[in-house]
Amino acid sequence: MDDLKNWPEIEKAAKEKRRELVFQGPAFDERISANGGLASAIYSLTLLNYLEVSQCPSLTEIHEGIQRLTTLQSLILCRNGLSSVPNVVGMLKALKVLDLAANNLSALPEGVTQLKELTTLNVSCNRLEVLPEGLSQCTKLSVINVSKNRLTGFPADFYSEKLDRLSTLIGYDNVIEQLSGDVHKLAALKVLDLSNNKLKEIPTDLSDCAKLKEINFRGNKLNDKRLEKMVNGCQTKSILDYLRVKGKGRRGEEGGDAEGGRKADKGKKQQRKKKVADDQEEEEQEELNKMVVRVLHVSDSPTAISVTVAAEVKDVRPYLVCCVVRGMNLKPGNALKRFLMAQTKLHDDLCGKRTIATIASHDVQLIKAPLTYDVRPPTQLKVVSLGRKEMTAVELIKQLQLEADEMRKQKKRQNVTGLHKYLQLLQGKAMYPCIVDAEGQVISFPPITNSEKTKIKKTTTELFLEVTSAASLQTCKDVMDALIVKMAELNKFTSEHREEAGSDGEGEGPRDPALAAAGSEPSGSELIVQQIRTVDRDGNLKVVYPSKTDLCSDVGNLTVVW
Repeated sequence: MDDLKNWPEIEKAAKEKRRELVFQGPAFDERISANGGLASAIYSLTLLNYLEVSQCPSLTEIHEGIQRLTTLQSLILCRNGLSSVPNVVGMLKALKVLDLAANNLSALPEGVTQLKELTTLNVSCNRLEVLPEGLSQCTKLSVINVSKNRLTGFPADFYSEKLDRLSTLIGYDNVIEQLSGDVHKLAALKVLDLSNNKLKEIPTDLSDCAKLKEINFRGNKLNDKRLEKMVNGCQTKSILDYLRVKGKGRRGEEGGDAEGGRKADKGKKQQRKKKVADDQEEEEQEELNKMVVRVLHVSDSPTAISVTVAAEVKDVRPYLVCCVVRGMNLKPGNALKRFLMAQTKLHDDLCGKRTIATIASHDVQLIKAPLTYDVRPPTQLKVVSLGRKEMTAVELIKQLQLEADEMRKQKKRQNVTGLHKYLQLLQGKAMYPCIVDAEGQVISFPPITNSEKTKIKKTTTELFLEVTSAASLQTCKDVMDALIVKMAELNKFTSEHREEAGSDGEGEGPRDPALAAAGSEPSGSELIVQQIRTVDRDGNLKVVYPSKTDLCSDVGNLTVVW
């Protein structure tokens, strides 16, 4: 029998009739391990509409008692050790969000297909080889993420007009061999990512998906080599145009009855194809020229920022990579907003809502180097958090907790937004990580916030980027790679769409002749990434980013110049 003394959250949720409950991280994992699973009392909380149990590898199964939680709208069971999910999950008739990402699932229960209200299904990072037949019955599905599994294809009924709300389909890093021409039946599809699979053909019918805005087929060895080259280097519109023309040509050849008619059309078709090919080749070259990242070696910049890593961070948040980026144009229109939104999306996706890694960006001109990555007791760590006055970490956490509690009362929900989502990441820590400048001021407090003092704005011309993690150094590098690739894409977009400058009315300003002559000032939408070394207190090198093994992106239209 469960000892509820070990599960005060359940007792409190029952007493206060809470609608949401979250178990997350090592402390809860230890309890789950000791108890042999989740406390069965959790299944008596029939008022719950949000339940999250995540980052608990000891959780290997969910009891069938889950079927009692009939008011659940969101069930988040990601980053656990689940090897199966009971079929009775199909009894959760109110469920809208089901997140089973990063478990050990080799199959999904057929009960999933009975979730008529389901809008979001995330089963990425598992071992799935097939998806259950009948997903077309989940007619309200809007987002499906099946990336990083072992899928060879989609069920036949998946390509159905019934899924008329499906806007996002993410299926990269599988072994998918075929995409059916019936994909055009998914009329609401806006985002399709099937990169790094085993596709040989892309159906021309895909061009009939009128709302499609973003596709990714990189990493597939296509039979049509021109199309493969385009996939690795062109925008969605260009690829769809190519497929459209190709499809018309094929249908014309199949539908012609008279030999004379076919001959008469042959010359015109060849001319059209040649024009399309020439246009695409020209466009590809322009794309390749626009997305350039040039790496400036640390030895070429004697004034480069140095970062010393204290030994004490080893037991708190040991991994850090940094770099400086120049050439990011944040002034026009919504350029700054797009960059901040991209950073937030990386936090939610690749960084696992900051549980895996955390990104921070600073204005180089406001940084007083050298920097130190260190730890401090919560009562001694003082920071001017974004949009707030200076306070200790204890005061900040307490204030955020009070705000979170107030937010829950107002919304009658347990999940919260903003910084409040990340408070649990520091639970149980005796020391907090921070990056300190030459004057002893904290400019970054990962994974919570960075300082108002180094906040980027539209006039920022150089960005100091940092990624910290408790997982691994490679995790930091992967996240930083993704961030820089995204910055290159955003900068290209800003360059192509000539928006008005920000309300400050400032222009781009003159280029620095000295920097330009030294090759350290970017041109056009090009980005320059300045290497940054992190060293220990004795000056021994820990890591330099980027190194030659970094930024090895599969993005075909990204050129990295060393």
